[in-house]
Parts: sequence; C-alpha cells; structure tokens
Amino acid sequence: MTATAPVVTLEDVRAAAARIEGVAHRTPVLRSRTLDALVGGEVFLKCENFQRVGAFKFRGAYHAASRLTPERLARGIAAYSSGNHAQAVALAARELGTTAVIVMPEDAPRSKRAATEGYGAEIVTYDRYTGDRVALAEALAAERGLTLIPPYEHPDVIAGQGTAALELLSETGELDTLVVPVGGGGLIAGSATAAKGLQPGIRVVGVEPEAGDDTKRSLEAGRRVSIPVPHTIADGQALHTPGELTFSVNRRLVDGIALVSDDEIRAAMRFAFERLKIVLEPSGATPLAALLAGRAAGPSRRTGLILSGGNIDADRFAELCAGGGR
Repeated sequence: MTATAPVVTLEDVRAAAARIEGVAHRTPVLRSRTLDALVGGEVFLKCENFQRVGAFKFRGAYHAASRLTPERLARGIAAYSSGNHAQAVALAARELGTTAVIVMPEDAPRSKRAATEGYGAEIVTYDRYTGDRVALAEALAAERGLTLIPPYEHPDVIAGQGTAALELLSETGELDTLVVPVGGGGLIAGSATAAKGLQPGIRVVGVEPEAGDDTKRSLEAGRRVSIPVPHTIADGQALHTPGELTFSVNRRLVDGIALVSDDEIRAAMRFAFERLKIVLEPSGATPLAALLAGRAAGPSRRTGLILSGGNIDADRFAELCAGGGR
C-alpha cells in the first residue's frame, strides 16, 4: 500500500518564494495596540492589500506562469476570475513578455476589470449565475493554444500563495493561530502547508462569508459539497464548491472554518480604515471580521491574519463602510 504524495510541500513553498523574490512584494506585517486590547492577545496582520495588483493572487499567478516552458509561454496564458486572479495573470503575462486572455463575470467589479485591461489582457465575459467559467476558459484555451492557469486548482499556484504565510511566520516567529480567508481554497491550502510544515502545532482557521459556506459544509461532510452561487459583498469568495486539489489539502490541514456576515465584514472594513489606516476589499476583511466577532482566535495568545486584498473602488468602499451595498 503506497501513501499518496502531498499536492504541495513546505519545500515547494520555499522554492516558490525563491522564484518570486524580487518580483512579488514582501508585504508588511502591521500591529495595532487597539486590536490587541480588543481581542486580548497579540495580532499580526499580513497585508496582502499592498501586494502587486493589490492582492495575494500575484504570488501564485506569477509563480505558475514563470514555470512554463518558453514555447508554452510564448503562445499565451488563459485564466478565469472575478477580478484579483485576472489582474494577477494579466500582470504576470506582461512581466514575462506574453499575452493573457481572461474569462470574467459580467458583474465583476468595474475597478478590477479596468485594472485587468490596463495590464494588457483581453477579457471575455460570462454570466456567473448561468455560465460555467471553467468550461468556457478550457474551451477558449484549447481553441487558441493557450495555457490555462486556474485561480487555485494548480500545485504551482497553491505553492505561490503559501509564500504569504511563509513570510509572515519568518517575521513573527511562532503563532498559536493563523486565520486565512477561503474562496476556492488555494490561499489557505498553501498557507496551511507552509505554517504546519514550519510549526506542526499551529491552528489554521479559514473564514468564509455566511452565504458562501461551501468549504465549511464540505469539511463537515468529509467530501466536496456544492451550494447555489452565493450573493455576498465578498465577491472574491462567491464560489459554490471548493476546488478538488485544494480540498484534498484543506481537509487534512485546516482545523476549522469561521463564518462572518456581510454586516460584520463591513464593520471590519471600517475598523481597518479608521484604526489601521488601510483599505481592504470585503474578501480581504473577512479574517479581521471573524477575529473582531470572537470566532477566530479562540484561546490564542498570538494570532496571525492574512488580509488577502484591497481591490475596491472609492465609491464602492464608501458605500459599504456606510452600511449600504449588496
């Protein structure tokens, strides 16, 4: 009987860190005495809103694209995304001297679409509630001879995303708990791989919006569960089922999932802006929302949060912080 090899290892994450060094930013880790006092412990905020393209996604996209052969790279890259992975692939393609075609939902945030086009990508739209973005992107890639880089279902993408946690732990030392937002599961899969590879006893907690609890349900069921496409302000986490690869990692390494409401996300965005002086998009604020609501840290003395991104336009940010928006 042979053991199944892990999808990604700590050494894979370390190799990804070496490959993206000098291209991706080493993002800052912020502290707040006010936040420490509120939760009764030390909190370390890994601010991926300061990453290139404004989100952690550049780590995995660039790492995966940079590992393509020159021949495949020259033919171009395809991807599907609601925004942050779209921007990341578009910028990675530009950095590596190739082209990108991105399948995006028609209702993707305007700022994310504009940024993706600004990096030089071609955009093909679809209806997220009726269309199958994976099938559309796969057909497009096959038709044009492009290499598809998915937002999370790829070992090189997962390894690249894990570099955020690798950096965090190298700066903070041992943590009791690591709190990470969950969409398709790539960030938490890579982060858990890095964190538990370095510190086996660390507790890894994912955070989902209440309306998009597919990973929580899947972990409880012991298999991937699909839900209707969720309606939530956290558009980067509006998925209906976890990835197959990512779930195979997360069911082993993730200790639990906390859920947060849209109102709690809005409150966390306001807190980050008023107290920390940073801008977070809704998905990027979910770990902070869970911490402030008392659902993430538990008895932890030292807690690390990965704030995954800050891509939101000024009008939308103001609307949500004022308590509006859907």
